[in-house]
Amino acid sequence: MPASADYPLGWPPEDAIFPIADAELAVLAGEHPFHAAEKGAAARNWRDEIAANPALYDGSMVFFSRMALEGGRLRGQGHMVPFSTFMWWRKRPRPDGVHLFAWAIPVSRDGAVIAIRMGRHTANPGQVYCAAGSLDASDVVDGRCDIAGNMRREVLEETGLDLAAAEPLSGYHALHRHRSITIFRFFRFDLSVEEMLECIAAHMLVDEEKEIDGAVAIRSADPGAHAYNAMMLPILRLFFDEGLPDEKPVAPG
Repeated sequence: MPASADYPLGWPPEDAIFPIADAELAVLAGEHPFHAAEKGAAARNWRDEIAANPALYDGSMVFFSRMALEGGRLRGQGHMVPFSTFMWWRKRPRPDGVHLFAWAIPVSRDGAVIAIRMGRHTANPGQVYCAAGSLDASDVVDGRCDIAGNMRREVLEETGLDLAAAEPLSGYHALHRHRSITIFRFFRFDLSVEEMLECIAAHMLVDEEKEIDGAVAIRSADPGAHAYNAMMLPILRLFFDEGLPDEKPVAPG
């Protein structure tokens, strides 16, 4: 791999998992090039989106204009954009945009992966994946994205589970496909499957956002078991079929 490889040239193949030693993801002032060029089209598309799903919310999120892989370290530059801009971009990804998000992969004491099924009113209705969300302003600290903080916040908000009570099972890894990148890490809770599902069910009763439609316990890499987000499949194969690498957990800076 080159010392510095701008996305996607020189990166591992799509869906290939690779370790991440560090992630320096800067959020810059000004407009993202895609947003600047496509804001009119994005606004028109958003009118169609909310006509079909009035529950969608046009908040702000971090969207990247540059991403490089340098000796196992991610280096990115992004800007804050409206969610509506991302929704337009994801219909036909352009080379001037890269979407990055983070997944904490919760694992029960008895070895099941705990995922969630998204509600019908969300941008990914019915999809099954581990609790996650795009990086937003609350995840930006001193101009840099806080990946660990984003993971903890999203899992807590969507499931009521606190990663602070879990043991990291791995370091950080990443994979990419179609100009989207996910950074992920496995966490084991000292709870059984039943206890974790009960915790999530109790949280759903009081969660004002109500983004999820339920929790799912996953015990194999069978791709047909649920309506998975495609990026979940390599992660499930790693955990259930290949086994986690023997490594000392590390965290992006």
